[in-house]
Amino acid sequence: MKRFLIASCLGLASATSALAEAVPLSEISTYLNRMTTAKAPFTQINDDGSLQTGTLYIKRPGRVRFEYDPPVEALVVAGGGAVVIFDPKSNTEPESYPLNRTPLSIILAPTVDLDRANMVTGHGFDGTATVVTAQDPENPEYGNIQLSFTGDPVELRKWVINDSGGGQTTVILQSLETGGALSDNLFNAQLIGEGPDR
Repeated sequence: MKRFLIASCLGLASATSALAEAVPLSEISTYLNRMTTAKAPFTQINDDGSLQTGTLYIKRPGRVRFEYDPPVEALVVAGGGAVVIFDPKSNTEPESYPLNRTPLSIILAPTVDLDRANMVTGHGFDGTATVVTAQDPENPEYGNIQLSFTGDPVELRKWVINDSGGGQTTVILQSLETGGALSDNLFNAQLIGEGPDR
């Protein structure tokens, strides 16, 4: 179970049409940089084909929260440079990983620049969405993230994490709401760990 939760943060479409139909990288970078907060229900497709659902919260830079629906009832929180996984069904302590070792950190960076050298390894249009494959240019061994965007206006709809272990996890977003107020406490792993239900 924890492998799937990790894959959601550590985590397909192929470009089949002309690049001219894809949303430009500069426009996508601008969209992501303007996204201060976001909230959306999500469906996660794990590497073994199993499904999980929940609610995603993003507060840029550097913060994300995955609340999984029952029966999983788990929580993945990124904040303060770390990803922390809380699993109430486990008797072990929460697991923690550096955020900068996950491909998701690319879109959570203070400034997103998809035109940066060697960051984007794929950019095209699959007939319904612009698909951008990005990696940490200094650490490509950490894996990559494939981001899907619809256009007019630009909106993030899906991502696929290809992690360093060869696993693949897809997160499909529904009804992405941006610009709302989100408390910093949602992303504070220390506060969550001190909660009565943890």
